[in-house]
Amino acid sequence: MAASCPLWALSASELAAAYADALSPRAVCEATLAHVAEVNPQLNAIVTLDEAGALAAADASARRWREGRPASPLDGMPVTIKDNILVAGLRATWGSKLYRDYVPDEDELPVRRLREAGAVILGKTNVPEFTVHGYTDNALVGTTRNPWNPLLTPGGSSGGAVAAVASGMGPLALCTDGGGSIRRPAAHTGLIGFKPSRDMVPRGKGFPAILHDFEVVGPIARCVDDIIRSMDVVGGPKWRATADEPGPPRLRIAYAPSFGDAPVDPVIRDVIERTIAQARTLGLDIETLSSFTLADPLAEIWPVISQTGVAWLLNQHRDWKDKVAPAIAEMAAAGSKYSARDYLGALDGIAALQRSFEALFTQYDFLLTPAAAAMPWPAGEPHPSMIDGRPVGPRGHAVFTPIANALGLPAVSLPCIVVDGALPVGLQAIAARDRDRTLLSFAREQQGRLFAHRWPEAFR
Repeated sequence: MAASCPLWALSASELAAAYADALSPRAVCEATLAHVAEVNPQLNAIVTLDEAGALAAADASARRWREGRPASPLDGMPVTIKDNILVAGLRATWGSKLYRDYVPDEDELPVRRLREAGAVILGKTNVPEFTVHGYTDNALVGTTRNPWNPLLTPGGSSGGAVAAVASGMGPLALCTDGGGSIRRPAAHTGLIGFKPSRDMVPRGKGFPAILHDFEVVGPIARCVDDIIRSMDVVGGPKWRATADEPGPPRLRIAYAPSFGDAPVDPVIRDVIERTIAQARTLGLDIETLSSFTLADPLAEIWPVISQTGVAWLLNQHRDWKDKVAPAIAEMAAAGSKYSARDYLGALDGIAALQRSFEALFTQYDFLLTPAAAAMPWPAGEPHPSMIDGRPVGPRGHAVFTPIANALGLPAVSLPCIVVDGALPVGLQAIAARDRDRTLLSFAREQQGRLFAHRWPEAFR
């Protein structure tokens, strides 16, 4: 680690080595909290800060490190938690006035595992209402901004989480991904965002599931080793069972530059094409699928699942009408018009997609795509209205990510190497279900060759 590197800029892997060499977790926590006080007002990333709890956890960690008995590889690591994941004693608003005053009395299971592992929980990060939008803004605490350019969005729904990690407010964030909510924000901020396979990270008791079984918990970090460290703590029996999983002798990789005829921003298209070309020069066997339509049916399925989920949730709250944003009310109104036949038809469509992608992954180990179809747009706007000169709807920027959620597949967003000063662009890699370790091993091998973390100019 460079002598001039501030403590708040160190990765969890670097901190573990430094703690073993007598650096105090208390010093790191204090430096991180001071950095939060300086930069969070500019970005609005952390919406509930637990300074006293973080310092107490850091002191307990310091004792364990002094005694040579750290609780885990994450002992003493500052972590933020997305505001739709429950943390005992901290407000959990889900970005909505409906939950303005909700304070859970117990941790959701992944949080409990982090706490038992000695992690230092700094606080909760901002989300859009009910985490169903691709930007991060709500009526409770306002808009979260991108550390690369505060006029732009960091994406959503993990916008607060990526803004925190990208600006140095902790090396790790625990988040959820229901349709790309980890991967697209990571792509917009130059981070690694990992969406595990379904059931790889058990959830326990939390907010109601409004996206069927699409949403999973996963980590965001600045390096792959920190992602793996996080999974070693929050992952359940399925993750541990794959510890000795052998990798394929030679990778077979498919690359889909677009899904159907959906537009992709030219900047993203060019960066991804250069990354694929570089990968081939490194010996990776990558086949371009110039016409990829396997995921097209999901465009009709997605509204049925998401809108009926919102309608069902609001039906549990008789006083919702004055407490949710107009966009949420519109989703609920649309969702209330679907029938049970529509919902079951959507599930049947997902089963058909499952068969198609199972066949795809008998031919290929990974599917590569852009992580997002649009570059970051103005922070207060819910979505871009145009991509590459073509009008798009609310999910036009999100076409590449939700298939992994619908099918329970592992997927990771990796920050491509771009011209210094340019906005980040993310490459998504998807694998067959439960091939999480193989996917992360690939990501770790390509770190520094095909992708790399950079700090935004303001935080270098």
